Amino acid sequence: MINVINVITDSNIGGAGLVLVNFMRRSDKTEFCHRVILPEGAQLTPRLRELGIDTLEIPGIDARSFSPGAVRTFHRLFKELRPDIVHTHASLSARVAARLYGRCKTVHTRHCAFDIRRALTVFPLRALLGAMNNALSDVIIAISPAARDNLTDMGTSPDKIVTMMNGVEPVPRLTDAEIAAVRAQYGVADGELVAVLIARIETYKGHEYVIDAAARLGDLPLRFIFAGTGSAEAELRESVRARGLDNCVFTGFVSDVGALENIADIQLNASYGTETSSLALLEGMSLGVPSIVSDFGGNPSLVFDGENGIIVPRRDADALADAIRRLCEDARLRGQISRRAGEIYAERFTAQAPVRKVETIYRALAGGGGIDPQTFDLQTKNLEDNK
Repeated sequence: MINVINVITDSNIGGAGLVLVNFMRRSDKTEFCHRVILPEGAQLTPRLRELGIDTLEIPGIDARSFSPGAVRTFHRLFKELRPDIVHTHASLSARVAARLYGRCKTVHTRHCAFDIRRALTVFPLRALLGAMNNALSDVIIAISPAARDNLTDMGTSPDKIVTMMNGVEPVPRLTDAEIAAVRAQYGVADGELVAVLIARIETYKGHEYVIDAAARLGDLPLRFIFAGTGSAEAELRESVRARGLDNCVFTGFVSDVGALENIADIQLNASYGTETSSLALLEGMSLGVPSIVSDFGGNPSLVFDGENGIIVPRRDADALADAIRRLCEDARLRGQISRRAGEIYAERFTAQAPVRKVETIYRALAGGGGIDPQTFDLQTKNLEDNK
């Protein structure tokens, strides 16, 4: 039995947490003993416990990637629990503690991609950051090419990095009656199309550009639904109210986004600050929902322009509005893209593929070996084909 400890320091349920839940749901519990360390009161804890995963809530480890106190806490826990693998999600403290413990291998997943400051890509910061990543991790998983490029731009060795796109469980399809009820819940009129944006309401997610596009599309029978909460929510709600836009709905936090994805005719992603491998887009894709996305970060690795969606320049409300109008007014094109979205999901983004790849990494490291990023994709494809 390979003893694996995952460390995640998010108190809320974000993309990293959902990736972890998806992994734990499908991982082979006869081969791997999983524990997860989280902040005290983390929203993710009940979901993991429902899956039978042993969780440890530790006070004071949220919000900060590094603190000496957290290093001491993690080091004590690792000595007590004796992991073979420590798998970290953003926590620098846990990576340092794992190296101090010295009797385990360390895997780190890079869940984000953003426009990095030039100072981080040149000497001396590039050398410092690269040396730190190279020393503290045996394998680094980048969940999109954009995340990989962030790492190498900041000095991390490509020999440390495996690029691995997320996968998701298919969203259950609702009945016609259930879809009608959800549409009614959100005030969608008969004959109206629905464009959904599921994301934290933070400035870098680009909601303001979607709202600007909505203002240009008031002549269409189209309702925009914004699902999520965040620091920019009050300001954006006021913007919609002040502009008299009656085609925009804010839902607040939604526990079952699958219902919204079932009523979506178009799914949107307008990020321009951080984005890697959007789970919401992949879930919508499993239902055949066409996507319109910005050209930022990992979006072009999920959405292929003209196939399963349309890519537009970031921070460009006019281009976004034009793409939305095009899909709304051309039902034949919308149907073609919908069919291809379902096909691409089945080909590339099912939940099983990334689980098997991570397990392959665990086995190699626990057995005293390593991972060659140049051959890893071929090895894991053959493994998946034989399942």
